[in-house]
Amino acid sequence: MAKIDALAYIVAQSTDVAKWKHYAEQVLGMSTSEAPGGGLYLKMDERDYRIAVLPGSEDRYHASGWQVADQAGFDAAVGALKNAGVDVAAGSDEEKAFRKVTDLAVFTDAAGNRHEVSYGYTGGQSDFVSPIGVSGFKTGDMGMGHTVLPALPFDETEKLFTDVLGFRVSDEFSMQFAPDAPVMRMHFLHCNGRHHSLALGEMPNPAGCIHIMVEVNSKEEVDAAHERMEANNVKLMATMGQHENDLMTSFYMMTPGNFALEFGFGGRVIDHETWETTQGEKVSIWGHDFSVGFQ
Repeated sequence: MAKIDALAYIVAQSTDVAKWKHYAEQVLGMSTSEAPGGGLYLKMDERDYRIAVLPGSEDRYHASGWQVADQAGFDAAVGALKNAGVDVAAGSDEEKAFRKVTDLAVFTDAAGNRHEVSYGYTGGQSDFVSPIGVSGFKTGDMGMGHTVLPALPFDETEKLFTDVLGFRVSDEFSMQFAPDAPVMRMHFLHCNGRHHSLALGEMPNPAGCIHIMVEVNSKEEVDAAHERMEANNVKLMATMGQHENDLMTSFYMMTPGNFALEFGFGGRVIDHETWETTQGEKVSIWGHDFSVGFQ
């Protein structure tokens, strides 16, 4: 079995990269820089980017970028995927240069989600300075945050990550949006100390992602981001609240990529080796009204 270390980055596709630049700088508080081919890098920490935006024909999620420690870890991941019958493609020189990595492999899970495995970050290292005063984002060994992906078929998609790539299930939850609606599973998976770097939802999503999460250092910075969201007329997708499973206090808003972003603080840190799977009873301890996203 391979071992994924962290969610290193995510990639979005955009018909109007300038919208991402404004959103990143004025709503999220991230700094930006130009990327090859008219793309954009969103900087959250000492790395040149944690979110990359590619020009494209749709506004959607493009890929999840998973990091391994070194070439041995990379070879193990590629080998494990191939042994499991997964088609793995070598990243092109252009893709490796854009992602700023030594090597890159690309595969698609059973639900059609694109994933990239890489090692050896080759970009720059410099202090993060927010254009609007955000103190910083919690990244480091736990990666850029988490991503929640549509997973149909569910079991086959989950087994790829747990049985092949070394993820472990942090929490299992089933939800029903209405009395006559089907019960849908949501499982939360960890690969390091972050409660979950990946979650899988038993539901479709045309944008290719249900939401991503970024974490800041205080509730005050979450409140300030909520005010910036309102000032910039960004759509609220869920009200402020605190999740039961990872204890994150957060709210959700739409991105220019047609998927949501959870902006939060105070997420639970676990022991990757000893954590035992919990069974969630409710989404949140308080708040998080998701009905606003459907209005």
